[in-house]
Amino acid sequence: MTDSPHSRSAEAVLADYDVSPEGLTSAEAQRRLAEYGENEVVQTSDRTPLAIFLAQFDSVLIWVLLAAAALSAWAGHTVDTVLIVVIVVVNGIFGFVQDYRAEQSLEALRELAAPTATVRRDGTTVEVDATELVPGDVIELESGNVVPADGRLLEDTDLEVDESALTGESAPVSKSPDPVAPETPLADRDCMVFNSTNVTRGRGVVVLTATGMDTEVGSIARELAATEETRTPLQAELDDLGRRLGLGVAVLAALVIPLLLVQGTPAVEAGLTAVSLAVAAIPEGLPAVVTLTLALGVRTMAAENALVRRLPAVEALGSVDVICTDKTGTLTEGQMAVSRIWVHDTVVDPSDEPPSDRVDLLLRAGALCNDATAETGDPTEQALVDAAETHGIDVAALRESHPRTDEVPFSSDRKWMGTVHDDVGYVKGAPAVVLSNASRVLTEDGPAELDPAVRERVRDRVEAFADDALRVLAIAYAPDSTQVADDLVFVGLVGMIDPARPEVADALAATDRAGIDVKMITGDNVRTAAAIAETLGMGRAVMEGQELDTLGDDELRERVEAVDVFARTAPEHKVRILQALKDNGHVVAMTGDGVNDAPALKNADVGVAMGRRGTDVAKHASDVVLLDDNYATIERAVERGRAIFDNLWKFVAFLLSANLAEVALVFLASLYGYLVLPAVQLLWINLLTDGLPALALGADPKSGDVMERPPRDPDGGIVERSMLGFVGGAGTITTVLMLGLMFYALDGAETVTPYAMTMVFTGFVVLEFEKLYIVRWLRETPTRSNRWLALAVGGSVALQLAVLYTPLKQYFGTVPLGLADWGVIAAVLAIGLPGYLAVVYAIRRYLPRSDHAERDG
Repeated sequence: MTDSPHSRSAEAVLADYDVSPEGLTSAEAQRRLAEYGENEVVQTSDRTPLAIFLAQFDSVLIWVLLAAAALSAWAGHTVDTVLIVVIVVVNGIFGFVQDYRAEQSLEALRELAAPTATVRRDGTTVEVDATELVPGDVIELESGNVVPADGRLLEDTDLEVDESALTGESAPVSKSPDPVAPETPLADRDCMVFNSTNVTRGRGVVVLTATGMDTEVGSIARELAATEETRTPLQAELDDLGRRLGLGVAVLAALVIPLLLVQGTPAVEAGLTAVSLAVAAIPEGLPAVVTLTLALGVRTMAAENALVRRLPAVEALGSVDVICTDKTGTLTEGQMAVSRIWVHDTVVDPSDEPPSDRVDLLLRAGALCNDATAETGDPTEQALVDAAETHGIDVAALRESHPRTDEVPFSSDRKWMGTVHDDVGYVKGAPAVVLSNASRVLTEDGPAELDPAVRERVRDRVEAFADDALRVLAIAYAPDSTQVADDLVFVGLVGMIDPARPEVADALAATDRAGIDVKMITGDNVRTAAAIAETLGMGRAVMEGQELDTLGDDELRERVEAVDVFARTAPEHKVRILQALKDNGHVVAMTGDGVNDAPALKNADVGVAMGRRGTDVAKHASDVVLLDDNYATIERAVERGRAIFDNLWKFVAFLLSANLAEVALVFLASLYGYLVLPAVQLLWINLLTDGLPALALGADPKSGDVMERPPRDPDGGIVERSMLGFVGGAGTITTVLMLGLMFYALDGAETVTPYAMTMVFTGFVVLEFEKLYIVRWLRETPTRSNRWLALAVGGSVALQLAVLYTPLKQYFGTVPLGLADWGVIAAVLAIGLPGYLAVVYAIRRYLPRSDHAERDG
C-alpha cells in the first residue's frame, strides 16, 4: 500500500486497498479487524492513582523530613513526629489532586470518536460501530457526521469539512476527489478527510486509509503519550534547594553528634539535637505554603477567566519570555465579519451609518440569498446576516415578508447560490463567476451596462480585497426571476475576515513592554496570518510549514528568533518550533484549541487551551484554560503570575532567613552544651511564621512595576544573589539577637532552663513577625495594603500566647512570661528593626526593576 493516498487517483487507492466502490465483504472486514485492531485511540498511559500519589513524595525535602520524623519517633517525641507527618501528607494530597486531573489527556481523544458510521458491506449500506471500521472500508458521509477515520475521497456532492480542530484552518474546507501533490501540507489535502473532523455541508463517499492509532489524531495521541511532563523553573529550583539542605543537614549532624558525645552528652540527647537541626534546616512548610499560595492565585485567575489546571503553571506563566499563540479566536474574534463593501466604484466601510440605497440592497440580498441565521450556519453566510442586522435590517421579518419561492443551491462546481423571492432573484458566489453571468452593474443612477472597463475595475477590487486577506463574495440580482443563472445586475462585492479582537493590540503592547516576544502559529494561509499580524502591530516576518520542513534543527534554532508568524503549520511543526525556542533558553507558553495543538500544549512550559471552542483533548493537555478564549486574558495571567512569583520570592527569602537563624542558633548553642530550641518548639515557630502569615504574604497585592520589568532569567534561580544577601544578612541579625537573649535569660546557668527556652522561643517568634513586614519592601512598593497579613499575624500572636498561658504549655515546655520579660523582647525588636532595614536597603538595588524605577533610583 502507498504512503501517500492523497497523491494518487481514487481508482489507484481502491486498488491499493484491494476493495471496490461497493465495499468489503463482512468476512474480509473481520479479517482486517483482527489484523489492524479496533478503530480507536487507545489509552497508553499506565500511571495508576497510587503511583501518582506516591510520586508526590519523590523529593529530597520530603525524604529528610521523614527521616526527622523517624528519629523523633525513636526518641519518643510523638508530638514532633505527628506534626512532621501531617505536613508531609497534606502536601502530598495537594499534589496528587492536581496531577491526577492532568493525566486525562489521552482519554479525551477517545471521546472525540464517532459512535457509528455508515459503511458499505456485502454490497449493501449498513450502520456499524465506528470501532469496527478497518482500512479499505468504504463509508458514506453527510452533513452533521463526525468523520470516523482517515480516508481518501472517492466522490462528493458539495462536501465541506470543518478541520479547524486538526489543522487550525478557520473556515470549512471544500473537498474534491482530485489528487494533490505528494508534498502537499495536511491542511491542503482536499481529497482527504480526517478522523474526528466534522462534515458541515454536502455528501461524500470515502475509502478509509487509516484507522485507530494510525490516523492523524492517533499519531497525535501517540506523541502526547510520549511527551514527558515538563517541570517549571520553581519546581526544579525547590528540588535543588532540597538537595542542598539535605546535604547540609547530613554534614551538620555528622559534626554535631560526635562533638556532643565527646562532651559527655547522652546519645538520646545528641540524637534529639540532630533532629532539631534537621527540623530547623528543612523548611517543612515550604511545599504546602507554595502550593496554597499558588492555589490562592488560581482562585484570583479563575475570576479573571484563566482556569489553572496545574498549580506550578502559575509561577511558570509569570516567567515566560515567549508566547506562541494561535490566531483564530485568540487574536481574532473567531468568526467571520464583513470588513468592506464595494458598490460601483465606491468602497464602503460597513460601520458607516446609514448605508446608501445600493449598500442596503446588497445587504438585503445577502440576507435573503442565505441559509444561515445569526446563531447557526456557514460562517460566511452568518457574517452577511450579522452585517444586515447591524445596519438595522430585521432579517427574520425580511425573510417573512419576502418568502423564498425557489432556489438554486450552492455547489462547488457552480460556485454560486441563487434564490427567488416573488418576482426577483438574488445571487451570491465567487466574484469571477457572478461577474461573468452579469450584463449590467448597479450605479447611483440605476442599472448600467457592465462594459469591459467596469469589469476590469471589479477584478482589480477583488484582487485588492484578497491582498488584504479578505474572503470576497459577489452579490447580484435578477430582475427576471426565471433567469437567475445569467443576465444579472451586478450589485457589489463583500469582503469578509475574522477580525482582530479590539483589546488584543493593547495586550500585545503590554506583553512587549514586559519583555515577552509573541509569535503567531496558525494553520491558516500566509496572507491571512500576515494581515492580522499587521493589524495588531506584530512583526510580519513569516515562515510557512513547508519551508520549516526544509530546515534542520540547528537552522531552525537560528531562524526561529526572527520569525513572527508561522503559517500553514502541522502538529509536528508546532512541537519543533517550541523545542527550538526552549533549546535557545526561552520559557515558552503555547496557546491552542485543537487536537493538533495537544502535543505542543503538553510540551510547552505552559500550555494554554481555549475554553469556549477548545477540544477536550487540548484542555486536558494544557496547564491553563482561557474561559473567554482571549489573548488579553493571557496578558492578565502573565501579570498575575509575575505578582505571585514576587510573593513567592518574598516568602522563600523570609523562610530561609528564619531557617538559617534557627540552624545557626541550635548549632552554636549546642557547642556550649545547650539545646535551646527543641524540635517541637522549632516546628511551632515554623508553623506560626510559615502558616497563616506566610499565606497572607503570598496574597500581597502586586507591585506597581510588575509588567514593566524584563522576564526573570530562568537559569538565575529563585535563590539568587539578592535573596542570599537578605537571607544571610537577616539570618545573621536574628541569630546574634537570639544568642544574646539566650545568654541573658540563662543568667550563668549551666543547663537550659524552661524560662530561658521560653524567652528565646517567644523572642524568635515575635522577631520573625517584625521581619515579615520588612520583607514586603524588598520589591517595588505594593499597590495596596495587605489587611490579611495583619489578621494573620494577630491570630498567630494569639496562638503563641496560648502555648504560654494555657495548659498547652505542658506540651511545649514553656512557662508564663511577665511584663518585664515582654519589655526585654520589645527591646530586642527595637534593636533588630534598623538592622533589617539596612539589609533591605543594601540589596534592593540587585532586584529586577523597571526602566522607570532605575532612572528614578
